[in-house]
Amino acid sequence: MTPPDDPAMVRVLADDGTYAPSAAAEEYLPLIDALADTDLETFYRDMVVVRAFDRQATNLQRQGQLALWPPSFGQEAAQVGSARAARPQDHVFPSYREHVVCTIRGVDPIDIIRLMRGLTHGGWDPADPRNGNTRLYTLVLGSQTLHSAGYGMGLVFDGRTGTGDPERDEALIVYYGDGASSQGDVHEAMVFAASYQTPQVFFLQNNHWAISVPVATQSRVPLYRRGEGYGMPSLRVDGNDVLASYAVTKRALDEARAGEGPRAIEALTYRMGAHTTSDDPTKYRGGDEEQYWARRDPIARMRAFLQSRGASQAFFDGVEADAAAYADDVRVRTNALGGLDTSVMFDHVYSEPHPLVAQQQAWFTEYESSFDQEGRA
Repeated sequence: MTPPDDPAMVRVLADDGTYAPSAAAEEYLPLIDALADTDLETFYRDMVVVRAFDRQATNLQRQGQLALWPPSFGQEAAQVGSARAARPQDHVFPSYREHVVCTIRGVDPIDIIRLMRGLTHGGWDPADPRNGNTRLYTLVLGSQTLHSAGYGMGLVFDGRTGTGDPERDEALIVYYGDGASSQGDVHEAMVFAASYQTPQVFFLQNNHWAISVPVATQSRVPLYRRGEGYGMPSLRVDGNDVLASYAVTKRALDEARAGEGPRAIEALTYRMGAHTTSDDPTKYRGGDEEQYWARRDPIARMRAFLQSRGASQAFFDGVEADAAAYADDVRVRTNALGGLDTSVMFDHVYSEPHPLVAQQQAWFTEYESSFDQEGRA
């Protein structure tokens, strides 16, 4: 467990929501001072709404409506701050837990649900402008970092970055976790990103657990130091502080977009829920640890900060009502999705027709037809 007084960490808000910038945060304060009250309220609203969505999706999985769900509970500040720092022309490469990142960029939450329900192999169309240049979820750990590095190289080759025009220059951000950081793909991506000076930010959400393995098992040094090994500026931020997450990501993306090459950010946060709904975290971690991080809840921290600035109770009540309505809408639309035509399970096994698959499909069709509408043989 990383001590809360880590001097290398960029932090703006104390655990209780007090405005108390760390020494490492001083240079980022002008970016935060430039935020309007409406921006700060948007950050809070984003976090509350996605937590309601996340809980609803978890419930839907427990009720048999989804095959799987990876909760984002506890990681809202890292995701909201970094997503709000990106420009519309930037590109986002998520892992599989960045629910609020995707919805901020324009992805319909029901498209995430469709993926976890097993109705699609993708989820949404990355080329659709309504989806904000957001690539698809990637369940193969770390592979999205290679995709992002390749795309970043393309931006360099095509002259779409580093021209000096901040309204048109493009950058990208790729999300991955502490477990994925030990995958070879991540390190290969960093090699190419550094070699070709791609305009990208490697955004590592260190939630302390690679499923059931603590981060200390896989790394004896802070994970942001790995980026330094490839020659890219790297830093650690308090990932439960949405203001700090926003500021460090904004600067990193601005620098990358300006042609200064890739950056690496380690957002220190905590997975307060399970790795996925197939996981039982009580098997490998204790309640004391969970309580330690519950006292550093990113939403409670931001709420206290907004209250200190005079935010009204009516505002907070309105956010709660909006979050509940959002979650209810997801439930209604999920229940309306229906099931999957079982015949399509044979359609994408091979790129070309295969006799064994055809044989299996014929058997399955005959088997299905042997039942009447009430399911009796």
